[in-house]
Amino acid sequence: MEIDGKKFKVYVLVRPGAMEFLKEMQKYYECIIYTASLSKYADPLMDILDDKQSCSGRLFREHCTFYQGMYVKDLSELGRDLKDVLIIDNSPTAYLFQPDNALPIISWYDEKEDT
Repeated sequence: MEIDGKKFKVYVLVRPGAMEFLKEMQKYYECIIYTASLSKYADPLMDILDDKQSCSGRLFREHCTFYQGMYVKDLSELGRDLKDVLIIDNSPTAYLFQPDNALPIISWYDEKEDT
């Protein structure tokens, strides 16, 4: 991976089934990856995660709203009717502004048997 002209070796653990999930969901939905990480770090990782380009967009910390010391993913920034928007996230902070649009998931670290 290259960031700011410097090359780094990166080891990425991908949640089992995540890449297949993205590929399948893009058949039915517009999928956008939205992270609170900085784009210069997250974009190269997203190239690995979404190697089949299943997602039509990528949003980063720059697209979040800084609110009471936290980065919130404001879904209204997507420019879509919120009745058609779902966020899947492990952090309730991420969807603080639109909790009715959230599908909470548990955090994942490296359990290979995760389903």
